[in-house]
Amino acid sequence: MYETLINEIDVGIHVIDEFGKTVVYNDKMMEIESLSREDLINKDFLDVFRFEDEHDSTLLEALHHQKSTQNVKQTYFTKGGKEITTINRTFPITDETNVIGAIEVAKDVTKLEQLIRRNMEQKGNTRYTFDSIIGGSHAIQEVIEHTKRATRTPSSVLIVGETGTGKELFAQSIHNGSERTTGPFISQNCAAMPDTLIESILFGTSKGAFTGATEKIGLFEQAEGGTLLLDEINSLSPMLQAKLLRAIQEKSIRRIGDTIDRKVNVRIISTINEDPIEAIAENRLRKDLYYRLSVVSLFIPSLRERKEDIPLLVDSFIGKYNQLFRMEVKGVTQEVHTLFAEYDWPGNVRELEHIIEGAMNLIVDEEWIDVSHLSYNLKNKMQLIKHQAPVTFTKSKQDKDFPERASSICNLKDYLQEAEQYYIKKALEKHKYHKTNAANELGLSRQTLQYRIKRLDLE
Repeated sequence: MYETLINEIDVGIHVIDEFGKTVVYNDKMMEIESLSREDLINKDFLDVFRFEDEHDSTLLEALHHQKSTQNVKQTYFTKGGKEITTINRTFPITDETNVIGAIEVAKDVTKLEQLIRRNMEQKGNTRYTFDSIIGGSHAIQEVIEHTKRATRTPSSVLIVGETGTGKELFAQSIHNGSERTTGPFISQNCAAMPDTLIESILFGTSKGAFTGATEKIGLFEQAEGGTLLLDEINSLSPMLQAKLLRAIQEKSIRRIGDTIDRKVNVRIISTINEDPIEAIAENRLRKDLYYRLSVVSLFIPSLRERKEDIPLLVDSFIGKYNQLFRMEVKGVTQEVHTLFAEYDWPGNVRELEHIIEGAMNLIVDEEWIDVSHLSYNLKNKMQLIKHQAPVTFTKSKQDKDFPERASSICNLKDYLQEAEQYYIKKALEKHKYHKTNAANELGLSRQTLQYRIKRLDLE
């Protein structure tokens, strides 16, 4: 009855005695490890199995240190070299005074572990998901919600945002949340290479296309079945943008020097760090390419537009560098929090992370980051902010609400943004939020007005 019971249950059972020799080994464990009872019964445990470290064996830890474990994942190798991964429940067996053995109950997850590993290898360097995006503000949560919807289809996505806002983080999250998650994710910064080189990188080359040219596949072919991220798309020349447009429309590419069109199945995600309408107006972005790339448009808010997220980001970065630097910094002082709230953050989230990293490099044994740990340049900028005279606006003869020049010099960028916000809001109110009529009066296209409404948070 005892043998029937342990052989019928659908978990592996392995029992060793006080000397580390196997005394019980059921049918399920034989199936998991592809071994027979003759390979183990009365054999020393470590003669049959190999671990990176003896302490990695939950069974030996139970025997030698009376350590019980619950649902611990363990990877090890048999003497034949087979890799096994199990989830174990392990505990020592004792009589009234001594440990007389140990028992392990194991569930096989080898195939699942190998599948996960293959998927991670195929993802390449993608490490971000929606859980990686930090922020509870309405501005960022709204973008996250829109981004999640974009994972359901293979449509092209254009991500608009200032430098340092985390555009690639959103791109990787789309890839990892979509059906293409097991496919490759290939990223290319279009501003990092000259046009002559970027063309061959994107589309590949055929042998003999030019002196020294070899048969080489491009990024479109490498990303087959997955996602191709084109960063700073407005950096490409008009000629190359035209070739890119054709590739996206026809879903095929032609290597340089080749005569064959090759079909590709790739999702295109592109990013731009400026107003795309302005880029079109100034001939940095083709209008037809913009329409093709922006089937889904995402506008990532700057850090100054979501300052309520700064404490969460600070805690996250401190946790990250505590682990990397083996430190135990608890946080930032209230004075630093106040300075962070007043600062304009031209470099956005990336700048905040670099500031935290730099500050932690200056800490010796303190527990809190204070102003003395901040960089010299940042302290100078913050001193200017602190001592800057407040901006006051006088009433205009034309309109009592319009902000005129301040009596003292103020930040031009802030002044222009406030004036732009005022004019757009006034036009929208006049035309009862009919965007086409408002755009006509402002001398803008409806699309340009829509972008500015989103950027200035006027919806």
